Amino acid sequence: MELFAKSLTSYQRLLTKEVKVGDLTIGNNHPIRVQTMTTTDTMDTIATVEQTIRCIEAGAELVRITAPSKKDAENLLSIKNELNRRGYSVPLIADIHFTPNAAEVAARLIEKVRVNPGNYVDKKKFEQIDYTDIEYLEEIERIGERFTPLIKICKEYGTAMRIGTNHGSLSDRIMSRYGDTPMGMVESAMEFLRICRAENYHQIILSMKASNPQVMVQAYRLLIKTMDEEFGEIYPLHLGVTEAGDGEEGRIKSAVGIGTLMEDGIGDTIRVSLTEDPEFEIPVCRDIVKRYSGIEKQAATAASVTQSINPSNIKYNPFQYNKHKTSAVENIGTGHVPIVIADLSKAGEITSQSLQGIGYSYNEVLDKWHIADTSADYVYINRQTIDFALPGALKIILPYQQWLEKQSEKTFPIYCLEHFVAEKNVHPLLNFVLVDCYNEDSKDFQLIDQLKVKKNVVLCLSSSNKNAMQSVRRMCIALQENEINHPIVFITDSNWQTADEHLIHYATETGALFLDGYGDGICLGMSQKAHDDFSKVENQLTGRRYSEDNGGVEAFLNNTAFSILQATRTRISKTEYISCPSCGRTLFDLQETTQKIRSITHHLKGVKIAIMGCIVNGPGEMADADFGYVGSGPGKITLYKGKEIVKRSIDSEIAVDELINLLKENDAWVEP
Repeated sequence: MELFAKSLTSYQRLLTKEVKVGDLTIGNNHPIRVQTMTTTDTMDTIATVEQTIRCIEAGAELVRITAPSKKDAENLLSIKNELNRRGYSVPLIADIHFTPNAAEVAARLIEKVRVNPGNYVDKKKFEQIDYTDIEYLEEIERIGERFTPLIKICKEYGTAMRIGTNHGSLSDRIMSRYGDTPMGMVESAMEFLRICRAENYHQIILSMKASNPQVMVQAYRLLIKTMDEEFGEIYPLHLGVTEAGDGEEGRIKSAVGIGTLMEDGIGDTIRVSLTEDPEFEIPVCRDIVKRYSGIEKQAATAASVTQSINPSNIKYNPFQYNKHKTSAVENIGTGHVPIVIADLSKAGEITSQSLQGIGYSYNEVLDKWHIADTSADYVYINRQTIDFALPGALKIILPYQQWLEKQSEKTFPIYCLEHFVAEKNVHPLLNFVLVDCYNEDSKDFQLIDQLKVKKNVVLCLSSSNKNAMQSVRRMCIALQENEINHPIVFITDSNWQTADEHLIHYATETGALFLDGYGDGICLGMSQKAHDDFSKVENQLTGRRYSEDNGGVEAFLNNTAFSILQATRTRISKTEYISCPSCGRTLFDLQETTQKIRSITHHLKGVKIAIMGCIVNGPGEMADADFGYVGSGPGKITLYKGKEIVKRSIDSEIAVDELINLLKENDAWVEP
């Protein structure tokens, strides 16, 4: 806990060892490097070179290329030579899974190799084997004998290595002892790292990837703690959420996982794994990284406030997800899913059409509302008027003075904290209270104790500090320490420009807090300028443009809020797709197939469907998917229920139909 205490109150890069990858330096407070991975056939030299160049020109500082066989590994030299001939010298990384021989070839030719300890030497056959301590150690010795030759080659040729653990591809041996857990991921990497250190080889970068951001974040934090305790030093970390998917959901899921760690100063190089062409990953990486470029240590709280909280009493645990229990006020707090508040205060005149973007569609002919699974629970308005009957359980939040004038069973007041603690005329059931967390110009932190005696309160936490997430988290910890258990809503505004920048900002600022077990609601907004400019921006990378016809800014904010809750596994309102980013091993058109499956199954709320290009990224890396669609050969698909094969070698022309039949057979299908 002591290692992470500083990041609770400030942004400060975690100091890691320095590693050279070609002419590029990673770790030790050097710039955070961005990278991607090609999707072409590695044996197609020209196609791979040209895609690599597109990635470099988009800003990639490293490019990874799959080497599933010795022959592919040998062709990396042709790719490197052709890139050099064209004037490009970006370091290349060989991606190795089942073939140690390919790794040993690649390590002599290019700047870095990536090995997955779950399948490099260890076995992955989904078998439960009870190992005695002696048998377990014998297996580790066997791994050392097979892994050491690669280490010696890397030392001789000055080649760097990434030990890349993936949540879904832990070996049967690790699974048998540790289960499918973050600690199992850590131990899988540590076994290989110990072998490297025994050979005095230190040009190592590590990663702990998972498709579930919650698992990923815990694994990285545990890895840091374990390295620090065992070695007294920390190796550079490569961050990524594996199989994040595409579009807005893929960007949000990636930003939740990567951003949570980077807010704590963790991460030396990143990759955003999208089911899109790899050059489209780079701008997203750059949008994440630029949030931290040039930032020095920044205190999140005033010194007097910091001293008022005793770190030894902190109940916050960065290594384990524990949902913070709060009292229930109406439909907010423990026992309820997090609420979504739609900020309509900048939307102008409110009509029934205005609610379409937040999940409510009115049919004038039938005089009925259609309520979507992603419909907001509350709307916040300022001086506007709503003069029509609201749908369903939708309720209104108003500034206190407006609420006094428009009181009804569906309206509730919102106050600043100073006003609320002094006000006697409050709502008997539900009051929203704004708290600016640890701003030195605010008196809010001095008034927190007075909330103990108040009832029917929902705290709306935000911060005007530059490093707002740490300030809000610090307030959550202080409330917890002082046993103030009012429900908490996170309010986050954005002043960025593009849709991708907004998505990353919201997912990072709020996602980190939800992953830490805090939060009973979310409300996203924009500055007036960002709001006015939003519909003018062509949001190409998100694959969609929000105009007034499809709900505009409000629809974007509402969809983003629900996607953040989905990514943090705190409120499931959509189908979840675990889709790998494609590579040279992929055996079908992954992007086209993902879109086809999504178009047919997007209405299956709560169902998790994995779409994997090959056996490497499935079945193991499907992790906790309910159903899997995995390439098993050219034009052939294997279908899974969980990790169990149910249909083999299906022709890809009919495989999507067979997936639908599988969903129906398992009562997971409903008609759209």
